[in-house]
Amino acid sequence: MGNKKQRRESKFKIQRQLGVLLPGLGDKKEKGPIARRPYPPGFHGKTKNRRTSEFGLRLKEKQKVRFHYGLKEKQVRVLIKKSKKLESNWVTAFANIIERRLDNIVFRAGFLPTIPAARQAVGHGLVLVNGKRVDIPSYIVPVGAEITLVKKMYENKLVISTLKEPTLELPHFLKLEKKGNQDVATLIDNPMLADIPFEFDHQYFIEFYGRVA
Repeated sequence: MGNKKQRRESKFKIQRQLGVLLPGLGDKKEKGPIARRPYPPGFHGKTKNRRTSEFGLRLKEKQKVRFHYGLKEKQVRVLIKKSKKLESNWVTAFANIIERRLDNIVFRAGFLPTIPAARQAVGHGLVLVNGKRVDIPSYIVPVGAEITLVKKMYENKLVISTLKEPTLELPHFLKLEKKGNQDVATLIDNPMLADIPFEFDHQYFIEFYGRVA
């Protein structure tokens, strides 16, 4: 019980520190930490005119990506290196790749309320891609693939409640439909930079990782 409360307080603190709602952590806008306390945590949180350095602004955009998608710094850099090999406007390729991670697709399809919950389901072999179990959260889902859950998961209370009231609206690049008694998500298009579901200054992000090669 204590650990659960500690995790909840931690994710609230992260979002207040960054001044942005990160839906991957499961909070809805009207109930999130920014709506409840629209200032950073700590004694000086309510102080106005707090200046942030140029480095601090760049760092903040990096931290948003890391915490929303639940990635380690090394994982982010691997994706950036891969993106830079794909196209010169690498941040566009980066957004495409990171949004097509299987854990994120399970979350964006509305099967589970957070990316950590989706990652856990994938890791436990509870997610299927084109009918085959894939237990690698970082697996990049190809356009046209169908994503489903193993049969028992459709009876899971958390899955049932999330499908009724997902954290985010279904994005344009996904289709969700009933096939028999199962909800089936299909990746119908490539995600774009604008599909990153939080306030994101991609120019600061580019500047922060400009030297990564």
